[in-house]
Amino acid sequence: MIQTDALGDSKIDERALSKLRWRCRRGLLENDLFIERFFNRFSASITVRQAHALGLLMDLSDNDLLDLHLARKSLTQVDALLDQEDVREVLKMLTENR
Repeated sequence: MIQTDALGDSKIDERALSKLRWRCRRGLLENDLFIERFFNRFSASITVRQAHALGLLMDLSDNDLLDLHLARKSLTQVDALLDQEDVREVLKMLTENR
């Protein structure tokens, strides 16, 4: 079930959150640490839009994702198609408090 907040942005439900967590499992421990911190901080408020953007980031290779986490590469260097507002927002959420 999807809940809608006052801004009209739909939050994902528990089942979708569980699937997203499973989808975000990575091969590199460093990526897993960033992602776990993200879920610990934002799991109660992840929207459908943010979940989709996170899914796009999860399509990247582990090394490209780590390069983004560590700001060694930009989104356009990794994949120009990912340079979207939603993806930038989620990447910022992932990299806060590195």
